[in-house]
Formats: sequence, structure tokens, C-alpha cells
Amino acid sequence: MASSDQRSIHVLLVPFPVHQGHINPLLQFGKRLASHSGVRCTLAATRFVVNSTKPTPSSVHVAVFSDGCDGGGRDELGGVGAPYFEQLESAGSKTLDELLRSESELGRPVHVDTQRGAAGAAFLTQTCAVDILYVHAWAGRLPPPPLLQPEVIRGLDRLSCQLEMSDMPTFLADTSYHPSFRKLLVNQFLGLDTADHVLVNSFYDLEPQEADYLASTWRDKMVGPTIPSAFLDNRLPDDVSYGIHLHTPMIMESKAWLDAQKVQSVLYVSFGSMASLDPDQMSEIAEGLYNSGKQAILLEVLAHPSVGCFMTHCGWNSTVEALSAGVPMVAMPNWSDQTTNAKYIQDVWRVAVRVWPDAKGVVRSEEVEQRACGSREKMFSC
Repeated sequence: MASSDQRSIHVLLVPFPVHQGHINPLLQFGKRLASHSGVRCTLAATRFVVNSTKPTPSSVHVAVFSDGCDGGGRDELGGVGAPYFEQLESAGSKTLDELLRSESELGRPVHVDTQRGAAGAAFLTQTCAVDILYVHAWAGRLPPPPLLQPEVIRGLDRLSCQLEMSDMPTFLADTSYHPSFRKLLVNQFLGLDTADHVLVNSFYDLEPQEADYLASTWRDKMVGPTIPSAFLDNRLPDDVSYGIHLHTPMIMESKAWLDAQKVQSVLYVSFGSMASLDPDQMSEIAEGLYNSGKQAILLEVLAHPSVGCFMTHCGWNSTVEALSAGVPMVAMPNWSDQTTNAKYIQDVWRVAVRVWPDAKGVVRSEEVEQRACGSREKMFSC
């Protein structure tokens, strides 16, 4: 969202405020915009997020609004789900409006931009492939579970590979998720035809077929990858990390340990900021990693030269970081878009092997050991 006059452009960045995986990509995009002369960027963050973390100082300013859960965030309403979504829309719309009135020349979400005289842009944080699947759902070509059938999925076009039920975003295929999740993701396409711009957190060379389709249907523009400049082109000298950390990273401790390891000898394990694996699953993973003989660390250290492999939940931010760092992956998706990302990482981009759960839904230690057993060169044949 932006407004301008002859002197400057002011851009208001409004991410889905649930967790840092949505906030940081838009923040990183804002840093790129703010590097241009005459552009001022402001990130709208909830009071809970700002109180929970001290945003790293950057060229992007931070302004506070309320989602109605200032003390405990989404957990006040039982976590991410329908009650929180309703509260966010109700309280968030009101307090964002107050924020808009308090700052001049700022934009607004698409459905009210024209009322404020500001240009509006939608920012899609997931891959082009995942966006296309939600487009199919939005257009009625993908019925909700349990009506969705495998033959319907196999017949989808505009994708670089054929998908099975296990490759679909869980909100489109898994009956265990409340319908509000599907509704939230599908409704992101409401109003896109009237948005001034539609921006996608991906890049053309990674998904050319999918990017062409989105460009032809929604006028999408690729603006990714939105990760710190230090991992890409170093065009922003001070941009060495993300600005929002809801979980305090042990940077100094992990770096000291990694510095003592051999090059490409460590398997880095991370399941994102929202994963909640049960004790049995964690035990299986730990046993499998131990039996593989690989040293493992569960911290934010992907770009370190001692890291030779990355066991990941396949969140899009983590995936792009691994691609940028040239680190192969062991894919263990959990929910949402991660299953589709895992399919592309393994079968389209061919930079990962995927671990699979058994009939009880648990990835066993033997499966983890097998996939983690080899060196960087052997990981695809072990």
C-alpha cells in the first residue's frame, strides 16, 4: 500500500501478524524499497509482536496496531484458528484505520485503498505453485475435503509436476483442519483483480511456468527472494539478518560450536517457528540423527560453512535460504504449504530427499537415518 506526492513515496507494509514467517518477508521487501531515494517504509506490527521482540533497527520504521490480543497474542483465543481470525479482522481493521489517520500519505488494504486515494498492492508470501493451487480452489476447481479426489489433483494444469494428495497444502486436502484455514487462504484472492499490483515472494527462474500463469491471470510480479541481502547480493551492507525474532536465537553459542566443526560436516535441523512435534516424533528424529553419525544442530546457522545438509520442515523462507546458500535438504513437511514445497524441492528442483511417515503418521528413526546417512555428495543415493 502506498501514497505519494512530488517529494516522496510512503509505503505501509501490513503482514499477516501470526508469526515471523509472514512478517519477515514483507519486512525484507520493505528494506529493498527503502534503499531507493525518496521511499519511506513503515511496517505495521501488532502490539504483542512489538512487546515480544525488539525489532532490529533498520531502514523500515515500525508502527503498532492491535489485533485485540495485546497480552498473549493468538494464544489468548486458543491459537491460530477461526476465533483469532475473527478478532483480527474486527479489532485489526479498526486500529489500522486509526494508524492510517495518524500518519499521512499511507496506504490501506486493497478493499479500502480507493477510499484513501492510495495505491494498493497484495503481497503473496508463498510459492507460485502453492498460489496456483489456491487459485484453483478459489475458482471452484478443487472441492473441499473430503470431496477432493486424487484424479482431480492429477488433472491440474499450470504446474511443473503432477501432484498427489500427499503433496497438496494440508488446508486443501486434510479433513483434520478447520475450514476457516482454507477460507483464509482462498480469500486472499478476493479483490486481486482491482489491486494496483500483485507481488509474489518467488523468482522467475525458479518457477517459470507457474510465474507465467500468474502473470497472465493476476498480473503478478516476482519480487523474491525476500531474505537478508547478506545471503544474496550484498547490495544492502547492513542487512545481515531478519528484523523480527519471536524466538531468541542463540547466535553466539551456535557460531562458536560451528566454528570448531569440519566444513560441511554438520546437519542443520529446523522445523520453523510454529512446528509442534510430539515427544515420540522428536525421539525418533533424535535417534535417527544419532545413528546416522552426523553431527546435528537445531539453530539458525544455515549459511555457516560447516553446515553440509539441512533437515527442514520446508517452510518457504527456510527453503529459499537453503537454495540461496547452496545447501541440500532432507525434507520433513508438517502442514500448510510445506507438503507442496517438499514435492518441488525433491522432484522439480532436485535438491532434497524427503522422509515419509509410517501408517501411524510418525517418521521413524530408520527413515531419518537413511536419508541423513550420506555426505553432501552421497545424500541422494544413500
